[in-house]
Amino acid sequence: MHALAATGAGFLIAVLWFDLMFDVQTRKHAGDPLPTEVLVSLSTYYRRVTIEAWPLNRLIAVVMLLTLLAIAVEIVQNAGHWWVAWVSLAAAASAIGLARARTVPNAMQLGRAADSSGEQTRLARAIYRDHLYCLAAMLTVVALQLSTQF
Repeated sequence: MHALAATGAGFLIAVLWFDLMFDVQTRKHAGDPLPTEVLVSLSTYYRRVTIEAWPLNRLIAVVMLLTLLAIAVEIVQNAGHWWVAWVSLAAAASAIGLARARTVPNAMQLGRAADSSGEQTRLARAIYRDHLYCLAAMLTVVALQLSTQF
């Protein structure tokens, strides 16, 4: 199960990496609102990956669930050090919960590009912060899961 959990978290890190390649545009501009070309770039990307990519964008949700399930099986089977599974579960569940509750809805809203530039800026910066947290959490999961292999 450790390999499955690490693989799932690794896949999610790859997805986050692609998102962050766009999100970093928010760092280059301290002022409000973000320049129009940045907002267009971000909203176009998030429209494609959250709204237009159906059904393939559902694969990410499936991997999230399988990753959580693999960690839960580790806990039930008492596989390895108990704290590795529980910390992995806390990290993965917090990142996946944040993505489900806030990041994906914000990305879909940004993808629609229907809000004011001030609101789109707020959404873009919130998505970037969320993605940084999720990246750290998933890196923690991979590190913990791989640590059981050595």
